[in-house]
Amino acid sequence: MINLTDFLIVSAALFCVGVYMIVSKRNAIQILIGIELMLNAAILNLVAFGRYDKINNTGQVFALFAIVLAAATTAVALAIILNVYRRYKTIDPGEINKLRD
Repeated sequence: MINLTDFLIVSAALFCVGVYMIVSKRNAIQILIGIELMLNAAILNLVAFGRYDKINNTGQVFALFAIVLAAATTAVALAIILNVYRRYKTIDPGEINKLRD
């Protein structure tokens, strides 16, 4: 049987990979993927703690709200990235130094 610590170890690994992707920041898409990995690690924690709480399903409910919010923020972030690419022809955050003309 899978223990709670197994879920927490996988979640910590996902979170560390997400942090590494954000810190290395090669382009905006990789930063967005890193943020999503970190959110998925938090959602995995919510579901894991909700599974081991036999009384109610609050962990799953919070995880569902987190998934909906993550999808909405991803859509907004991709729209911003597409607009930045149209204007500056790059998605490298280091090369975009001026957002207003």
